[in-house]
Amino acid sequence: MSRPWQVLRALRLRLLGPAKELVGTDQFGNKYYRVPKHETRAGQIIQERRFVEAINRQAYQYEMGDFPTEWEAWIRKKRQDPPTIEEILKNENYREEMKQKIKEVSEKDKLLQAKEYKEGLVAEPVHTHVKGHASAPYYGKKEPSPDPTSTASTFQPGSWMPPGSGSSHNK
Repeated sequence: MSRPWQVLRALRLRLLGPAKELVGTDQFGNKYYRVPKHETRAGQIIQERRFVEAINRQAYQYEMGDFPTEWEAWIRKKRQDPPTIEEILKNENYREEMKQKIKEVSEKDKLLQAKEYKEGLVAEPVHTHVKGHASAPYYGKKEPSPDPTSTASTFQPGSWMPPGSGSSHNK
C-alpha cells in the first residue's frame, strides 16, 4: 500500500473509527457485525460493539425468537466467540427432541390422571366460575336485575331510570 493510502486510512480511522466487520450470517439471512474496541481522536476508548443487520425487518417488528439463541447470546456478549452453523443446527435438533419428549410425557400424564379420576383415587378439580370483577359491588353475587324484585317484606330496586332523568337531559 502506498504512503498516501496509508495516510488516508489512518485519518479515516482517527475520525470515524474502525469499519464494521462481518462476523457471520444465520440460516434466516441476518448478518452479524462487530466494531472492534478502538480509541477516538480525543483519546476516549470505545468498547467493542456488536449488532445485527436483519433481512426484511424494521427494529420495532422484532419478537422473541426471531434470532437464533446462540447469535443473541453473542450479541449480548454472553459468549466470546460467534456460533457456528453446526452448533446452531445441533442445538435446534436438541430443542425439537425435547419438545417431542415433553409432549409424550404430558400425554402419558393426562392418561394417568384420567385413569385415577375414573378409579376414584384422586378427586377431580373443581371448576369455579365467578362473574364480574373484584372491584364490583356485586362480586361473587347475583348480578343486579333491571327489574325491581320483592320478596316478602324486603324490596330491591332495579337499575331502571325513568326517561328524561339522565344528567344529559337536565340543563
